[in-house]
Amino acid sequence: MEAPVVMVGSDVVEVERRLRAGELVCPCGGGLAAWGHARQRSVRGVGDLRPRRARCGACLVTHVLLAVSCLLRRADGVDVIGSALRAKAAGAGHRPIAGRLERPVSTVRGWLRAFARNAESVRSVFTGLLVQFDPLTGPLPVHPNALADAVEAVGACAVAARRRLGVVGAVSPWQLAAAVTGGFLLAAAAPSLLINTSRPLGGVV
Repeated sequence: MEAPVVMVGSDVVEVERRLRAGELVCPCGGGLAAWGHARQRSVRGVGDLRPRRARCGACLVTHVLLAVSCLLRRADGVDVIGSALRAKAAGAGHRPIAGRLERPVSTVRGWLRAFARNAESVRSVFTGLLVQFDPLTGPLPVHPNALADAVEAVGACAVAARRRLGVVGAVSPWQLAAAVTGGFLLAAAAPSLLINTSRPLGGVV
């Protein structure tokens, strides 16, 4: 069985410091402690990674600490995938996108289909977070399809998060999306069912 995941920042040294200091928290609310490492993996656009494992002192579950530059079970970094989603929202087809990113057509088509399946959930969740970050925000532009609406909501939420939480400034919109959805942005399970709205950024900030 695959270990559950807790999303963390991309700075390995800072993640280790926070883990040792007891600043990282399990979804159950218990404190996480260092518990070895997961297997090494190579993520295109990110590099070679060997994620930390951590064990909760309360529920005793072991978690993989996954950097927000990644998504679950994807061989490409979230910013690479996000650039494909933005291009699709702007009207590009999957073949031109694949050519520009130098990725297989089938891979890019899979990203777009997966995101389209979750688009309404993503739009709803990020619109709600946008209001939390900026209660005075106005309505977002309406696009011809749910995928483009979801991409718009992710971008607007990231801008509002930077204004509200300056520490998030180094996190890209798609890394924020990875954090909020727990790495499940393209997963079959709808992101709205996986988010802890009281701590949407998890261990990232």
